Amino acid sequence: MPVPVFIPSSLQMNASNMWHFINWVNSKFGTSFEDYFDLHQWSITESDKFWTSLFDYFNIIHVGKYSSIRSADQMPGIRWYDGVLLNYAEHLARNKGPDEIAIIEIDENKTESVSTWKDVLRSATQLQNLFESCGLKPGDRVAGYLNNISEASISLFATLASGLIWSSASPDFGSAAVIDRFKQIEPKVLIAVDHYQYGGKQFDRINEVKEICKAIESIKTLILISGNRIAQYYDLTSIVILEWKSLMNPNLNRTITYTKVAFNHPIWILYSSGTTGLPKAITHSHGGMLLEHLKYTHFHNDIKPGEKYFWYTSTGWMMWNFLHATWLAGSTIILFNGHPMYPSKAILWDLAAKLDINHFGTSAPYIHTCMKEDMSIPALPHLRSISSTGSPLSSDAYDWLYHRFSQGLFLWSMSGGTDMCTAFVGGCSLLPVYKGEIQCIALGCDLHVLDENGGELNDEVGELVIEKPMPCMPVYFWNDPDGSKYREAYFEYFKGKWRHGDWIEITEHKGLIIHGRSDTTLKRFGIRIGTAEIYSALANIPEIEDSLIIHIDKNNSEPWMPLFVKLLTGKFLNNELISKIKEAIKKKCSPRHVPDDFYQVLDIPYTISGKKMESIVKKIFQGIDLSATNSKWSMKNPECLREYELIRKAQNLEKG
Repeated sequence: MPVPVFIPSSLQMNASNMWHFINWVNSKFGTSFEDYFDLHQWSITESDKFWTSLFDYFNIIHVGKYSSIRSADQMPGIRWYDGVLLNYAEHLARNKGPDEIAIIEIDENKTESVSTWKDVLRSATQLQNLFESCGLKPGDRVAGYLNNISEASISLFATLASGLIWSSASPDFGSAAVIDRFKQIEPKVLIAVDHYQYGGKQFDRINEVKEICKAIESIKTLILISGNRIAQYYDLTSIVILEWKSLMNPNLNRTITYTKVAFNHPIWILYSSGTTGLPKAITHSHGGMLLEHLKYTHFHNDIKPGEKYFWYTSTGWMMWNFLHATWLAGSTIILFNGHPMYPSKAILWDLAAKLDINHFGTSAPYIHTCMKEDMSIPALPHLRSISSTGSPLSSDAYDWLYHRFSQGLFLWSMSGGTDMCTAFVGGCSLLPVYKGEIQCIALGCDLHVLDENGGELNDEVGELVIEKPMPCMPVYFWNDPDGSKYREAYFEYFKGKWRHGDWIEITEHKGLIIHGRSDTTLKRFGIRIGTAEIYSALANIPEIEDSLIIHIDKNNSEPWMPLFVKLLTGKFLNNELISKIKEAIKKKCSPRHVPDDFYQVLDIPYTISGKKMESIVKKIFQGIDLSATNSKWSMKNPECLREYELIRKAQNLEKG
């Protein structure tokens, strides 16, 4: 049986928010739960009671009464707590003293600024005043074309406080990607930066901001966070153009107000990656997000008031929204604006040391890169947890991190996504950490592993399926009036059940392993494995910086499985390295999953939010015209696809 790499002490467990909640449930409901799995089972079998208990436990501010907890049992289309009015932002600011630090912002140049809650509320009030003067009403949309700066956080807060709907994109998105997203939702106000720094370079975005404003007729007001460049926008004659600084009137005599909206009222709109057609505009609810984020930040992240919470993210990734959710648990949020390895490769770890960060969040690819570099990490005595998401975290990464941290900290791998703006599976301060595994299924999540025919699997890899509704499921997709796109996305494969599209396994001690996306799994000679297993097998080959593998079904012939590798500078894909790759895959995966062909490439395609894009490479080799999709516009490095297109053409010539 696997041996844990970390076991929490009795002191850690007894001091945890999760243990406090277990004792509260036992007292309130007369139960006698002794561990997390008892509590989780109750949260599933008594799901209505569980979700409603959060109203009492967190003393949720609301008005009105509900006649039923939910409108139906069968997904999708369920409405929750009809009759209840509340406001998410009101809970973000609750119990915060005016001089408590809300935000610490730092950039690549190590320029640091601090915002207290007094600062945040004062600036948000100014913005709210503008929204009202523009005639915005609850349900209207505000869009942000912003990097990870305090103005973005304040814009989010003011929007939610006013009952408006927020949506954001990072300025490293090109104008076409932003237009594809925002044009669907018709925002009335755009808040934007027109330049930013990344990796020591300045990127001008004046033309992109203009193109967005011209293409989206609904935008009537543009708020610029740009210094003194407003004159360059005077050709936008159909909209009102304002500068952020000019709005910050110190003499405004009012305080922030919180517009209570229906539980199911939209809070923000996030977007799918748009690999086929326009990105799906995934719409979440005020109440659903509030219940879910109170639950997750307190119980699964174990955040305590006054702790510092960091996640390396951009405004185009759902983790940016989730970062602000940690205010619900009383955290100070740390915003880093820049490249994660500039001007030094260890800048994020140095930041954690400098600011005494308690919870450090990042992507799995970042941790894998640190491992490859065997990066030196400073002492971090205040660190309580490291969280990882975006893709599966390899077993070797667990070993590497625990080798570097002597204190008893948690490594919380988590997985969920844009679809629910949370994690289905993640951390628990009452459970041991096993190498390569996520600790547990989250409270209230009725997760099962099913085979292709809907049969339950035990100790096997299968589809991640959720069988009971959760309040954080999207209320709908924007501009999908009959709900057909929503149903097709999650509920068509297994009728009435949420199929997430992940390939997952539940281990013998109820941990979880994500094996990659189920639509990019590798099926060879009847044996199916996830792409993550291949990447894990290659993790310790020092010449390989990154890799990508796909599986192509072919008519009347064996499937074809090529491997693409990005090598360290000065390394080349020769017969010796190919033999090393084959042996690693044979040993860690199976001889059946040794790739058919090997290609050295200059780069591996990623989304802007840091997810490896296997599906777009698969489309190239299936002969699908990428001009019919919108994938390129949401990519971090779209120029790299040209190399894959050339490889495909060369392959066709060779076979022709």
